[in-house]
Amino acid sequence: MKHTLTSATRRVGATCLVLLLGACAVPTPGTRAAVYDFGPGALNVASKHGEARLPALLLEMVDVNPALDSTAMLYRLAYSDGQQLRPYALARWSMTPTQLLGQRLRETLGQRHTLLRPGDETLVAGMPNRERPLTLRIELEEFSQVFTAPESSVGLLRLRATVSRTSATGATALAQRSLTVQRDAPSADATGGVRALNAASEAALQEIDRWLQGLGQP
Repeated sequence: MKHTLTSATRRVGATCLVLLLGACAVPTPGTRAAVYDFGPGALNVASKHGEARLPALLLEMVDVNPALDSTAMLYRLAYSDGQQLRPYALARWSMTPTQLLGQRLRETLGQRHTLLRPGDETLVAGMPNRERPLTLRIELEEFSQVFTAPESSVGLLRLRATVSRTSATGATALAQRSLTVQRDAPSADATGGVRALNAASEAALQEIDRWLQGLGQP
């Protein structure tokens, strides 16, 4: 009997969470969704004058998961149906996850590298191959809040980073790194998911920065 009550309690809790997260799927007139980003970034960037500048990087952000190509804030209920991505009704990102990550990645890597964007290749077309910038390609595969229980969730980020060098004869892949990072959410709601995904993103980008420094770029 006790086991039956416990199971029933869990089902009720799960149902309440789904209703809470999905409440107002069609917002009432005058209701506005809360808009989130990763914050203003570092307010005071430490000077890097004492450090040698690293080679230039051409940064490419590629979102390989079509579900992430929107401003929807997504979550999963891993304890009941982890294969379904659900959007918050009254919370969204200010930009797509790829754009948010790209913005923060440029802030992080720009302290040591000169960063180029797609379309800037013409600036280096006449350079010798050995002097051409490396290309860093980021593929975002997962960016969601995952509920492992009705009251517990994490921000989960999964990406793949590829470094290559482009020459007159084509591109050559030099190194590749896959990262999966998760951070606990302080609350079981959209605000908690934002904080968890922000922390997971920061950890992933710092790891990419360290990885690039360890590649021994010429």
